Amino acid sequence: MEEKESWVETLKTIIYAIVIAVIIRSFWVEPFKIPSGSMYPNLYVGDFLFVSKYTYGYSKHSFPFSLPLFSGRIWADEPKVGDVVVFKYPKDNSTDFIKRIIGLPGDKIKLVEGRLFVNGQQLERDRQEDFLIRNNFGYAERFHQYIETLPNGIKHNILEVSDGESEDNFNEVEVPANHYFVMGDNRDRSDDSRIHVGFVPFENLVGRARFLFFSYDPQEGEWYKPWTWGKKIRWRRLFNKIM
Repeated sequence: MEEKESWVETLKTIIYAIVIAVIIRSFWVEPFKIPSGSMYPNLYVGDFLFVSKYTYGYSKHSFPFSLPLFSGRIWADEPKVGDVVVFKYPKDNSTDFIKRIIGLPGDKIKLVEGRLFVNGQQLERDRQEDFLIRNNFGYAERFHQYIETLPNGIKHNILEVSDGESEDNFNEVEVPANHYFVMGDNRDRSDDSRIHVGFVPFENLVGRARFLFFSYDPQEGEWYKPWTWGKKIRWRRLFNKIM
């Protein structure tokens, strides 16, 4: 009898833990791992961050498996230009992407030789020290780095291979209602609203990226060699706020 009660209590504890975890991930924060280099120099491959789920209100994509409990958003709050957001890829409504919001509904966006224009205004950018990224073969690729100033005064770093890449010219578009125009900070290495992503529906926003809680360099050390783990961790990036 005691053994049965012990088993029941263990099962109840597991269920409670699962329910609490689901509630936290759905309504408060959710962890997210950076899988690609599209947000360099601000987010690195191997960064782990927390996404606040409450910032823009809640949609079906706030819940595990995007359960269709309702349509649209409840307790909605509009994103701001410059916010780094996680969203569901509009083509499949399931894959997580992370980009920066560049255009709000009604904004007109275009690029001319790498220079970004919002509502006819060319954004300022100031040249910084070049940025190096090691590729999967261990070779360093050099990028031009700039600080770009968005129309609302938000400043953020961007990278360009050059101003003559395939996506550095983009005909002007107007962002439709309830949609957003997003771009990666690594401008010539990002699939975003200029390419396959297109405009991102408000409903597809999962949340706003807030801060890093862990980061490791996949090209340093080996997981099967515990004595190299300290070398893999990017200690200086831990708990950095995402700008």
